[in-house]
Amino acid sequence: QVHLVESGGGSVQAGGSLRLSCAASGFTDRRVCMGWFRQVPGKAREGIAAIANDGSSTYAESAKGRFTISQDNAKNTLYLQMDTLKPDDSAMYYCAAAKGALTADSFLRTMTDFPDFGYWGQGTQVTVSS
Repeated sequence: QVHLVESGGGSVQAGGSLRLSCAASGFTDRRVCMGWFRQVPGKAREGIAAIANDGSSTYAESAKGRFTISQDNAKNTLYLQMDTLKPDDSAMYYCAAAKGALTADSFLRTMTDFPDFGYWGQGTQVTVSS
């Protein structure tokens, strides 16, 4: 059974940094694409960044230049380093994963349009104050 557990959220002032972690377990296939999404109450879930099993990555425009996605395969952990945080970055952040040889872009699109295609963590709250 696949489990994704996020950690690292919290409250920070604008301009600060946070690193989110997502511990993954239960995957028996190395062909897994993973990524980060965020959601504000009343708004649609937004794909922020993703990394494919070949190591290629993609970012939403809102994340480019400020967020960095990475993974430690030995620890089965996905990270999102978030720098220069803004109040607009405040949201619940979710880790997601899907099996298959997806590109990072297609993973974000597919998980946005078809959330049941893959797996989700329970989320970790990020609050950025001005």
